[in-house]
Amino acid sequence: MKPRLTITALLALCGSSAAFAADFNIPMAFEYIAVDGQEIKTSLFNHKSEIELDKGTHKIAIRYNDLVEDDFSDSETNVKSNAFIVTIDVDGDFSYQLKPADGEFVKNPKSFAKAPQVVVIREDNGLVNYKVTQTNISEESFVSRLFSGNDATDIDAEAAAVTGSAAAVTPAPTAPVSKPSPAAAATMPAVAAANATTPATSAEDAAKAEQMLQYWWLHADEQTRKEFMSWAIKQL
Repeated sequence: MKPRLTITALLALCGSSAAFAADFNIPMAFEYIAVDGQEIKTSLFNHKSEIELDKGTHKIAIRYNDLVEDDFSDSETNVKSNAFIVTIDVDGDFSYQLKPADGEFVKNPKSFAKAPQVVVIREDNGLVNYKVTQTNISEESFVSRLFSGNDATDIDAEAAAVTGSAAAVTPAPTAPVSKPSPAAAATMPAVAAANATTPATSAEDAAKAEQMLQYWWLHADEQTRKEFMSWAIKQL
């Protein structure tokens, strides 16, 4: 009977070790980019708020990404931060929560996005061994790429390279911006004139253009949105 009890105890121990997993949670205003070198795909329609972590040290790439009330209209503006890396030592089956350092919610989104200050706490209020590292990994906005002709930044691949031990990943090149069709140019005369005189706009001009685009997008009907997206995709 004793050998049988010993084997049973070993099997139970192995089973409990295999089932060990801590969970790491983020608010809706944040999104995962990569964990330990693996990209995490999310979107506005598929937000992932929790991941599981086994025992050991992990690197998690996260960014602030939220829709906030626009200063110039009743619409909303998308505010994003550069990616930041949370390095955390998981030493038990705990539940971890990432939060803004100044409270449950971000009080000043645009200032916060410049250098997100966050804390990681444990549900049981235990000690958490972690550090937060700010990076310059950013995602150039769609409008900025459209008007400047710059290649798109593969933020997921860059974050995966930073959080993993593999060699850095080189973003795949994208086709240069082509000229809009006559029909599209007729609907955007100001943009066409600007492109004819200057090859690229400043970051401030691009930001203003993005706000204008978001405003008109929110006020456009479904058919107009489809026609614009069809044109815009051809420009990439």
